[in-house]
Amino acid sequence: MKAVIEYNSRKIEINVSEPLDISIPIDMNKGKVNAWGIDDPKIEVEKFDDYEVSVANGAVVNFNSIKFNPHSHITHTECVGHITKEVHSVNQHLKYFIFLAEVVTIAPLFHNGDFLIGVKQLKHALRNKKRDAIVIRTLPNLEEKKSMKYFNTNPTYLSEKAAIYLKEKGIKHLLIDLPSVDKERDDGKLLSHNAFWNTGGELRMDATITEFIYVPNTIEDGEYLLNLMIAPFENDATPSKPVLYKIIK
Repeated sequence: MKAVIEYNSRKIEINVSEPLDISIPIDMNKGKVNAWGIDDPKIEVEKFDDYEVSVANGAVVNFNSIKFNPHSHITHTECVGHITKEVHSVNQHLKYFIFLAEVVTIAPLFHNGDFLIGVKQLKHALRNKKRDAIVIRTLPNLEEKKSMKYFNTNPTYLSEKAAIYLKEKGIKHLLIDLPSVDKERDDGKLLSHNAFWNTGGELRMDATITEFIYVPNTIEDGEYLLNLMIAPFENDATPSKPVLYKIIK
C-alpha cells in the first residue's frame, strides 16, 4: 500500500506495507543484547498468593511483569537528560517522529588501540546531503550484534570530531548499532554525547541519540523515511522501535 507524505514541502512516496524494522527486541527465548555489566532483563509471570497468572496455568489472561534497563537491554532513544544534572525526559522533548534519514555503512578506523567512526568517513558518506537523521551501520555487520555482551569489550565508538560534525550539519537524530556513541571507559568524559547535544552552549533539547539498532545487510545505504517510535516513559531514555521506509520517489 503506497502513501504520499508531504515533508518540508517535498512530496515523498513510500510503501507503508514494507516497513524495515531496525530495532533489537528483548526476546527471552533467544540471546539477549547486554551492555554495562548489569543482569539480564526479566519477563516473568506475576504471582498472587503464589498463583502464577497465565492462561497456561488456568487464568483468563497472561499477566507478565518486565524488568529491564533501556541503556543495557534494548534499542533505546535518549535525550540530553541522559547526561545533565537537571532531569529531562525524552518523552517530553521528542515531539515529531517522522524524519528524512540517510543510512550509511562505515568500516571503523583503528586508532590508538581503539576502533572508531571518524569525521572524514561521515563527511564522505553524507557529502552535501541535507538530512534530519543518520542511521549508522558499522562493519562487520553480523547477526551476533543482536545478542552481544559488550561489557569490558571496548566496542567501536564515535569520535568527538565526528559528533561535532553531525551537530554542525544539522543532524537532529543519530542512530547507531553500538551500545554507545562514546568509548566504554573514558573517565566519564562522554565526549561525543556532550558534543552532539552541545552541552557547552545552547542545549539541543530536541536532538536524540538511538543506540543498539541493527540494520540488516538487505537494507541498502541511501535515503529513507524514518519513523522513530518510542515508548511513553518519562525518563532520559526509553525503548524505541525505529522503522525505515524506502522512498519510491
